[in-house]
Amino acid sequence: MKNNRRKFFKSLGLAAAGAVVTGLHSKKSNASEKIKWKMVTSWPKNFPGLGAGAETLAKYINKLSGGSLAVKVFGAGELVPPLGVFDFVSSGGAEMGHSGAYYWKGKTEAAQFFSSVPFGMTAQEMNSWLYYGDGLKLWEKVYEDFDLVPRPAGNTGVQMGGWFNKEINSTKDLNGLKMRIPGLGGEVLARAGGTPFTLAGSEIFTSLQTGVIDATEWVGPYNDRAFGLHKAAEYYYYPGWHEPGPTLECIINRQAYNKLSDEHKSIIDIACKAANIDMISDYMSKNYQALEYFKQEQIKIKKFPKEVLAKLNKISDEVLIELSQKNQLSNEVYRSYTNFLKRVRPWTLISEDGYLSSFE
Repeated sequence: MKNNRRKFFKSLGLAAAGAVVTGLHSKKSNASEKIKWKMVTSWPKNFPGLGAGAETLAKYINKLSGGSLAVKVFGAGELVPPLGVFDFVSSGGAEMGHSGAYYWKGKTEAAQFFSSVPFGMTAQEMNSWLYYGDGLKLWEKVYEDFDLVPRPAGNTGVQMGGWFNKEINSTKDLNGLKMRIPGLGGEVLARAGGTPFTLAGSEIFTSLQTGVIDATEWVGPYNDRAFGLHKAAEYYYYPGWHEPGPTLECIINRQAYNKLSDEHKSIIDIACKAANIDMISDYMSKNYQALEYFKQEQIKIKKFPKEVLAKLNKISDEVLIELSQKNQLSNEVYRSYTNFLKRVRPWTLISEDGYLSSFE
């Protein structure tokens, strides 16, 4: 009996050891079968903030997956033009993209709600709507027909109003103003009498310097200094009424996404959230440093007159209502966005604004 028992347990031990070895071989073999993806972006390669945000996202995915999902980043113009990201990822030319949803209003008007709405939500409010409201579900619904899966993947925080080569003292100064300003902000400016332009980041400096445009918004002190915009314009205006909480997007080709394991899908979700937090933290740190530099250089930093902001705000409300009437999907997103903003804003005013105003 004892001898038989020993043989039995010995055989179990050998079987278990064999299973462990087999498992290790299996893991090793799976690890060696790397999934290689391309990510195209709307930003210059390694550009501070925006371009770095795409690199950070890829780095997080690579690390969290242990290298089993490797993402290589291509800057604007390396594989596709800055504004060709949406179509390229949609068609499967690349598995991922990093950009801003308001660039795709020509594809679907509702996309604009998922980047930034003039006089709309701040970054913190946007994250709340996307993660804990129904914002992300609606975003997925909007991109469904394009075979894309969207994820929030960065935010700059409230932006600056932009660089101007003429003073804005009243609403009359908006008439005939040629300004680089995309998305809903551009539509608001057009109705206020200006002429909006949608230009890639690489085209802004030359266009401003040569007078093709009179003004431009870009991001904030950090990115604006990197582009040298203070060398091409005289006045720097705030606040960024057009982009109070601009969300950056990671878009994923649906076919490529569906081929992934649940683990890899979770890794992408977690990496996008991490990149989202990382970017806004980076901007807070770098913006104040760049602002200090501008002040030392005696750049003329000015606040938009209340009259101008009031007019732009009124027009913005009109633009959003008209947008909501374009189709059922736009209306659904509009109602979700505005209802969430209406409910969350009182808390923002009491908490954030209430605290900051106590120092005035």
